[in-house]
Amino acid sequence: MDKSNKIIVGISIGDINGIGIEIILKTFEDKRMLEFCTPVLFGSNKLISYHKKVLKLNNSIHGITSIDKIVHGKVNLVNIWKEDVKIEIGKITEAGGNYALKSLQSAVSALKENKIDLLITAPINKENIQSEEFDFPGHTEYLEDNLEGESLMILMTDELRIGLITGHIPISQVAETISPELIKSKVEIMHTSLKEDFNINKPKIAVLGLNPHCGDKGVIGKEDDEIIRPTIKEIQETGKLVYGPYAADGFFGSKNHQKFDGVLAMYHDQGLAPFKALSFGNGVNFTAGLNKVRTSPDHGTGFDIAGKNKANPASFKEALFTSLHIYKNRIEYQNLIKGALKTK
Repeated sequence: MDKSNKIIVGISIGDINGIGIEIILKTFEDKRMLEFCTPVLFGSNKLISYHKKVLKLNNSIHGITSIDKIVHGKVNLVNIWKEDVKIEIGKITEAGGNYALKSLQSAVSALKENKIDLLITAPINKENIQSEEFDFPGHTEYLEDNLEGESLMILMTDELRIGLITGHIPISQVAETISPELIKSKVEIMHTSLKEDFNINKPKIAVLGLNPHCGDKGVIGKEDDEIIRPTIKEIQETGKLVYGPYAADGFFGSKNHQKFDGVLAMYHDQGLAPFKALSFGNGVNFTAGLNKVRTSPDHGTGFDIAGKNKANPASFKEALFTSLHIYKNRIEYQNLIKGALKTK
């Protein structure tokens, strides 16, 4: 492959006191990874050197002052700050959030300007990153605000993709948030993503119910019969292969999820609890529906093991390979569309 044609992968380093830098460094310890892409980290040489010393890692990092100076075949690091930063590995600190945000902002800016092709985000702490510049429940909402499109959080492996109708909201607000319009919107995003990002021609999607046993015909709640079921029927009339609602406990317990290309859960833990039980540490968080590709590992900052050389980079590696796969699929899909238009 021509090095100049390699996909440029931007990487935000996450909380500077967590395991983000460790899993990034461990991923690129294997130099063969550089055959697939050109990584660009957003942070500082001093910070990365500190973590390398603590973890006793020997990665070769190519420091640059601007994105246009990247070198293919190396792990590039854009120095976006020069000041000394107090690093307290394993602790939640104000600096940890501040510099995680600086890294994220620089990476997203480069993404919007097409200086990087896609983005992988290392974990942030949702508490200490809050500020006037970051008033969001998490990465997904921040990216939706900064990029084009409507987002859908999808947790995925090769065999399982679970999207969320509602995301980072209190459980007390879930029922009042669910509406026919929201369900239709999230189904449309997942359907489009399965076709364009995963090359599935006729996606088959399952929708989970809201209440236990899908409400038991109104005994445990009316939303499933009055909102979810009629909406699914309307969607089916458009020709989409969308089915449900399914009671979540029996759905996963009977392995019914294996029959579908995608599953839509009504709320965060309904989808993520079974997902992480089935595949924690090997899953990927993918933000579907936006004009740019973004993935992340399926775990958090890991403060309890930070600095101890115990963090497993498997999920970050999966996030990297998944992002490359999706990026290529999108290009292939657009080329197919252009080809079809030319033949008309």
